[in-house]
Amino acid sequence: MPYSHLADLPADIRERAARVKLAVFDVDGVLTDGKLWYTADGHELKAFNVHDGLGLKRLLANGVEVAVITARLSNIVTERMAELGVAHVYQDQKDKRACLGHLLHALRLAPEQVAYTGDDLPDLAPMHDVGLSVAVANAHAWVRERAHWRTRLAGGCGAAREVCDLILASQGKAEAELATFLR
Repeated sequence: MPYSHLADLPADIRERAARVKLAVFDVDGVLTDGKLWYTADGHELKAFNVHDGLGLKRLLANGVEVAVITARLSNIVTERMAELGVAHVYQDQKDKRACLGHLLHALRLAPEQVAYTGDDLPDLAPMHDVGLSVAVANAHAWVRERAHWRTRLAGGCGAAREVCDLILASQGKAEAELATFLR
C-alpha cells in the first residue's frame, strides 16, 4: 500500500473498503468545511477542495460509482458534481436513508458494497445501513462514535480524498493510479 497511514489500518476496514462499489458523500461538512457563505444579494457560496475532487474522479475512473446525498439544495453542488462527472446527485433530501435505499435498488447493489461518509446527525441512519461508514475528523461526536472509520482530515480539507485513497488502496488500484501520474 503506497499510503503508509492506510497500511496500518485494521484488516476489517481494508476488507470493508475492498468491497465498495459505490461511495456516497454528504456535502456540507464533508465535501465542504460546513460553513455557509452568503453574498449581500443572498447568493450562497461554497468552497470545495480540489484534492477531494480528484479523488472522486479517480474513483469513477476505476469503476467505483460516486454519489452525493445532501439535505440542502444548491446550484453550486449541481455545477461542481457535473464538473467532476458525478451523475448521482441527490439534493433536498430530508430522508437520506430512503434516498440511499432507492439508489441501491436502482444500481442493484447490496448495502455491504457501499461506503457512506458523513459528519452530522442526518447522516447516522444511512451510515448504519452500509458496509463502510466513515466520519470526517471534525464530525459530531455521536457520528464519530458510530462510524467504522474516521478520517484524519476535516471535512472540506481533504477528508473525502482520504476515503477515496482508502478504497483504491484496499482494492489494489493505488499503485496503478500512482503509476499513471508518474508517467
